[in-house]
Amino acid sequence: MAEKTDENTVFIGGKPFMNYVTGVVMQFTTKGAKEVIVRARGKFISRAVDVAEVTTRRFLKDQNVIVKDIKIGSEEFENKEGKKVNVSTIDIILGKK
Repeated sequence: MAEKTDENTVFIGGKPFMNYVTGVVMQFTTKGAKEVIVRARGKFISRAVDVAEVTTRRFLKDQNVIVKDIKIGSEEFENKEGKKVNVSTIDIILGKK
């Protein structure tokens, strides 16, 4: 499975979409990573899926990068009022064939 380091992980948030696609592409091309994890929580999960798809279908198609695994889960937090809430999470593991 993928290493549990932040070095090969792209955390998806509120920045422009192409920043994340560029980050994933740079991990594979410049740093020579064999696997990259696209990680997101809550409302950014759909953006993580889009980043993974655009990366594999458009930018790294010739390098045979595929979605190796997808992990979903949830994390429990306390909101501002002290109430416990669950937030969904996703890890999309991209790797070379």
